[in-house]
Amino acid sequence: MTEMDLDVVIIGAGISGIDAAYHLRKRHPDRRFAILEQKESFGGTWHTHRYPGARSDSDLYTFGFGWKPWTGTPIATADEISAYLGEALSENDLHRHIRYRSRVVAADWKGDHWRLLVEGPENERSPITCRFLWMCQGYYNHDAGYVPEFAGIESFAGRVVHPQTWPSDLDYSGKKVIVIGSGATAATIVPAMAGSAAHVTMLQRSPTYFYPRPKVSPVEKMLAPLALPPEWTHEIMRRRFLLESGETARRAREEPDALRADLLAGARAYLGEAFPIDPHFSPRYPPWRQRIAVVPDGDLFSAIARGEASVVTDEIERFTPNGIRLASGAELGADIVITATGFRMSMMGDIPFTVDGTPVDWSETWAHRGIMYSGVPNLSWVFGYLRSSWTLRADLISEFVCRLLERMDGSGDVVVTPKLRSCDADMPALPFIDPENFNAGYIQRSADILPKQGDRTPWTFSQDYYRERDEIPCADLEDGTLIYGSSTASSGAA
Repeated sequence: MTEMDLDVVIIGAGISGIDAAYHLRKRHPDRRFAILEQKESFGGTWHTHRYPGARSDSDLYTFGFGWKPWTGTPIATADEISAYLGEALSENDLHRHIRYRSRVVAADWKGDHWRLLVEGPENERSPITCRFLWMCQGYYNHDAGYVPEFAGIESFAGRVVHPQTWPSDLDYSGKKVIVIGSGATAATIVPAMAGSAAHVTMLQRSPTYFYPRPKVSPVEKMLAPLALPPEWTHEIMRRRFLLESGETARRAREEPDALRADLLAGARAYLGEAFPIDPHFSPRYPPWRQRIAVVPDGDLFSAIARGEASVVTDEIERFTPNGIRLASGAELGADIVITATGFRMSMMGDIPFTVDGTPVDWSETWAHRGIMYSGVPNLSWVFGYLRSSWTLRADLISEFVCRLLERMDGSGDVVVTPKLRSCDADMPALPFIDPENFNAGYIQRSADILPKQGDRTPWTFSQDYYRERDEIPCADLEDGTLIYGSSTASSGAA
């Protein structure tokens, strides 16, 4: 058996990678592991995003770790989240396992192990071998966001900025700003810039559902005088938010019209009866088909109501030297344009993979519970929830992987590979993310690079926490879809 450098390599030191490392160290304290992080610090999304007002779009009681109580307000800033992640690393002695500025440029499976080619801080390249690869790098490209091809953009005399690559020297005080987009990022940037900028216009092609909620919930206020231990408060609030989001999901399925009316009423309460909710905040799709963006204390609506910001719903015809001309013929003047137009999806960090010399085409693989992938040994990928907190699924995956490793320890197997059974051969190939379930633009733009799912367990990926929290912890590891052995050749999974 080949001597390995490490037992497990975790890719990414964001919230998923930290969660994976915690569970691995707790459940498998003797395993040698490292976290490879391509940036110079930890945090992932919370290191990348530096735009004004950057904050969570999920409550931190469910977005935070189940094993580390959150003690701040539910909707937290990027700096607050980064501090929390730093504490989690320090308290669990995980800092020493992170290798910063280490980018994996190739991953090759060779019989019974992974060989990773890693580019280091000085652009030097060296190999690392490991038994198991835990992909926690997320699902979008951190180096560059998505920007549509806008006609005439080169003629614009002002500055164009994508939130993902926010320049530290951008001064927007007293400037006319257009923010293109209608999602959570735009809804965060607009109120953060309003007041300092001369005016901020949110320019959207189509609207999003927004849910205005208080930064501090009434339940938190009720619990505060009781001086409960932090872990008690955390667990109570976590369950409260899970109950609330579960009820929203139920209403989206069973009474979408009533849920829609309630969401629009939330906007109207801040903007007044005279404001044209339709078309500006009345989406064409049913609630929950895309993420419902939280607006803490209604800050986006309040900025509009004060006249510091406005919203325009129209199509962009082209950029002009002084701003943007719209399909309606109107022109919006601007000194700065912020393209809050979304992510560029990245499958497995855009790393080229091979298995025993054959390149992996991820779009041809079948998702095994949305965690592992057919024909690819000893690998898991953390793809979280798109409408619930990402970390809820990271936790479930951590438990699954640790249990899988325990099963392999017990049998002496070193390789596990998902493989279709003969009874699965007739499965229809369905999209990894069902567009009838979730149809955000960044998913639809990249559907062709994502794996397939089937129509039966374990080849489905429901994106439903309330279903998976029961299914994944008791997932059958002996149902014939996971092939164990000492190598891919000996296991018959090749």
